[in-house]
Amino acid sequence: MANQIKRFENKVALVTGGRSGIGRAIARRLQAEGATVITAQRGEDTEFDSIKADFSDAHTPQRIIEEVISRAGQLDVLVNNAGMMMEAGIEEMSLEDWQRNITVNLTAPFLLIRAALPYLRKTKGSIVNTGSTEGLAANPNHAAYCVSKSGLHGLTRSVAVDHGHEGIRCNAVAPGWIDTELNIDMIAASDDAEVFQRNIGKIHPVGRSGTPEEVAALVAFLAADEAGFITGQIYPVDGGRMTKLSLP
Repeated sequence: MANQIKRFENKVALVTGGRSGIGRAIARRLQAEGATVITAQRGEDTEFDSIKADFSDAHTPQRIIEEVISRAGQLDVLVNNAGMMMEAGIEEMSLEDWQRNITVNLTAPFLLIRAALPYLRKTKGSIVNTGSTEGLAANPNHAAYCVSKSGLHGLTRSVAVDHGHEGIRCNAVAPGWIDTELNIDMIAASDDAEVFQRNIGKIHPVGRSGTPEEVAALVAFLAADEAGFITGQIYPVDGGRMTKLSLP
């Protein structure tokens, strides 16, 4: 990024799920603005200093935060971006799958925040959670995902209220249809990719789907000191989709 502002010089950021998609865009944006970035996810990250992590394991979050402090000595920004989605109707979803969705998408961020608070307190740090427009509304057969993201939005507000007096801020972004590798591959595998893409554009007032970099731009702003009077908010990044009423 030419002439990129440096809002995160001398700051350390942890981005979960930073190896691909929105997480990768966030990690790159924070690094471009001067941050020392560490990512955490199941696989190895060849671009960033990374920590292998299984977020279905309740012991993982504490280990990750301890490792970040061991490597970097401080933590200024926590981005809870790692997540999963399983499509199934309520009657078809097993309790095991339900609990795994809740564990990865909601319990893991809670445990990461809990472990990170002592260090964020020292740096007057910031938390940004990756929620979803499905935490505000629902698509078919996404009950577990919707519940987990709604819960993450609620956690965002609670952390903001409970820890704002300590100088810790917590916000969330709620992406809609974003052109991640996963979504691009899904469109390409459809019966008519061109029609699919055109229909996706029609549901957005801006006439197109979003990019991971557009989500990352908002995350960087919310994490930066210039957003110091913003906390406890959920920001849709959806091209106006949630605003547009469907036709009769």
